[in-house]
Amino acid sequence: MPNLRITQVRSAIGQSQRHRGTLRALGLGRIGRSAEHADSPQLAGMLRKVRHLVRVEEV
Repeated sequence: MPNLRITQVRSAIGQSQRHRGTLRALGLGRIGRSAEHADSPQLAGMLRKVRHLVRVEEV
C-alpha cells in the first residue's frame, strides 16, 4: 500500500466539531503541518470528510 502525505492547507476555525476531530486524528491541527499515513479505506473516509481543508500527495 502506498503512503500518503496529508498537509493541512486551511484553518479548522468555523468547522464542525467532527471536522476538527478528524484533523486531530490525522495528526494535524495547524496550517502547514503534514503527516504520513498508509493508504486504507478508513483513511479514505477521513480524507473525504475534510477534503476541503487538506492537500493529499502520494509519497
